[in-house]
Amino acid sequence: MPNATVPAHTAPLTETPAIELVVMDMAGTTVTDDGLVVGAFDTAATTVGLAEDGPERDRARQYVQDTMGQSKIEVFRALFGDEDRAHAANRAFEEAYDARIVDGVAPVPGAADTISRLRAAGITVVLTTGFSPSTQEQILTALGWTDLADAYLAPGDAGRGRPFPDLVLTAALRAQVSDMTAVAVVGDTSNDIESGRRAGASLLVGVLTGAHSENQLRTAEPTHILASVADLPALILS
Repeated sequence: MPNATVPAHTAPLTETPAIELVVMDMAGTTVTDDGLVVGAFDTAATTVGLAEDGPERDRARQYVQDTMGQSKIEVFRALFGDEDRAHAANRAFEEAYDARIVDGVAPVPGAADTISRLRAAGITVVLTTGFSPSTQEQILTALGWTDLADAYLAPGDAGRGRPFPDLVLTAALRAQVSDMTAVAVVGDTSNDIESGRRAGASLLVGVLTGAHSENQLRTAEPTHILASVADLPALILS
């Protein structure tokens, strides 16, 4: 397929392979949450005794931004060290996030249509997240998306979170793909891209609707960068 079908700012790719499975991130990729992650983190950090202002809080906030897409419990382990403190922070984070899901989450424009079009073309679509399975379920319920994709995975029920390959590999096993080159991974963070790379996916697609900038995404060397997941069918189905 000629490169002319791909937006000019994407990384070069001479031919798009036949895709059987698309593994898509949720928050920032298919779902917007209006800053809920950072707000919930601040609640969690205060709960476990981190000063509300100052350099330590600023460094922690920056770490949360840099590690967007990763399993939240792993982020808290890295920040707070102590296992009990990490789990206390994770519980507070989930409670704060879950309390605002109904009013705070919305679909990225065109995301639901993209998923439906891919599935109608015979491609399996799996939505993944760095949140817990229970938080993922609440987001899906709030959006009315419980039947939108073929499957839904979170670190708690599919091994380790990003940047490890577990979510992508689990999705590939369940979809019974013929080869990992038939897998596309789509996300708004460098951790999404790295997870797909480690799993052996051939299409590593970054989108500009979420946490990481184009420059941040490019550090993970995606095969493509798109303005939105709404542009994905033109890449895969054309």
